[in-house]
Amino acid sequence: MTTISQGAAPTAAAPRVPDGTSRRRAGRRRAGRTAAYHLAIWVLGIIMLYPGLWLLLSAFRPSNQIVGETGLIPDDTTLDNFKTVFEGIGGVSFWTFFMNSVYLGVGSAVGICLSCSVTAYAFSRIEFPGRGLFFTIMIGTLMLPFHVLIIPQFIMFNEIGWTDTYWPLLIGKFLAADAFFVFLMTQFMRTVPKSLDESARIDGAGHLRIYWSIMLPLMRPVLATASIFAFIWSWNDFMGPLIYLRSPDKYPLPMMLRQYADQTSTSDYGAQMAAALLALAPVIVFFVLFQRYIVEGVSTQGLRG
Repeated sequence: MTTISQGAAPTAAAPRVPDGTSRRRAGRRRAGRTAAYHLAIWVLGIIMLYPGLWLLLSAFRPSNQIVGETGLIPDDTTLDNFKTVFEGIGGVSFWTFFMNSVYLGVGSAVGICLSCSVTAYAFSRIEFPGRGLFFTIMIGTLMLPFHVLIIPQFIMFNEIGWTDTYWPLLIGKFLAADAFFVFLMTQFMRTVPKSLDESARIDGAGHLRIYWSIMLPLMRPVLATASIFAFIWSWNDFMGPLIYLRSPDKYPLPMMLRQYADQTSTSDYGAQMAAALLALAPVIVFFVLFQRYIVEGVSTQGLRG
């Protein structure tokens, strides 16, 4: 007589295999969600790109057809707008405005990389009294509105005779006045193992040697990110040149754009659209070529010990 053990586990039920109809329904639902997702992305993309496309095509539109025109495709096309821009305005050529922007952009990028990296090294690798307090005060300046500083800064630079020069626009870059970049570089340096510093000190290296030979090579991603942002922000800056510059031959491109739209006289909107397109093109090319460095610099966590 066969006996069944009381402790035997019950036989597990076989998994239910979906039939062909269920699989087809699930596939259709996934395909529907995917199609809806891509459609939404396309709609949002068109909405975001429409102003840029309108600017691009309006640069080839006659000036008298720009105001009040919201259509994308121009009725007539012309290259006179670009001809007007390259002829210059106020006796100053377009290339003078362009090189002024390049000078300010490159100067800002170089100043940011040099001064902010040295300051970040001090905050992250050197122990000195009040380091935490000074770092907190520096971070607190990020919450200080720029408009609060306009008047006292202008009075100070005017008293020392720096108005109508590039010094007010560049001196802060070489004095680590941009707390955001100091914070970015400091956080990056803190991820680098201090064992590298100790090994360098055993070989007789000082702070300057450690900074130049160890930290700077490791900081290439964050330095690339800082220089890209500094260049683009300086290239697009309008408020600073408007406050400190008076001579048209020292104006950068944003100030040139303002000259084409004067509500007290005749405004050449066609030339303004063409100038805006020419001013925007280098920034777009610059961003497309170096966007991977921006991602690396923001997302990298440095070396891990």
